[in-house]
Amino acid sequence: MNVRLLALAGVVTCVIALPLAMASAGPVGDPDPAPVRPGPRGDAKGPDAIAPRAGAGADGAAASGGSPSLLGLGLATAARCGPELTSPGGIEAQTCVLTQGEETWARSYYRNATGEALDAVLSLLGPGDRAVQMRCAVDADDEPASCETPRERTRGGPAAYSAIAEYAARGGQGPLLLRSGSNSAPPTGG
Repeated sequence: MNVRLLALAGVVTCVIALPLAMASAGPVGDPDPAPVRPGPRGDAKGPDAIAPRAGAGADGAAASGGSPSLLGLGLATAARCGPELTSPGGIEAQTCVLTQGEETWARSYYRNATGEALDAVLSLLGPGDRAVQMRCAVDADDEPASCETPRERTRGGPAAYSAIAEYAARGGQGPLLLRSGSNSAPPTGG
């Protein structure tokens, strides 16, 4: 009788402890920590998802699509994005300045429907005439993708940064196809 009571107590303990252990461990993470990015038609996960909406913030609590958008980083990340733009030739892009803690960087979300491989140059412009530039190869596969600059320590306020992405034919052969900006820098002049 004692053995049955101990076995029953062990089963009850496991039934209670297992959900508590799973809850304290948190949800199983997605192997792809990419953010949920609503596309131009508002589809948060569909094939048209290329970028966050203009002005969208990724603060980990109130993100578009009703899901936290931590950008796979674990800390609150602020995003200041320009409008989604589409060129007549078929390149779609949106460019953002991202700030997390004391780091700032630029990211451009794009979709290349031109049928040709392109080159992109993404520039992060900061206070004191500082600039960080990244060159990215843009495949001709019509899949949403992104290009981003290396992170740098934020100097001054995050609003002092802006980003510009320029898309052109590979090897500089041909005209500029699209220029997309974050539109986040304050006006200058005097």
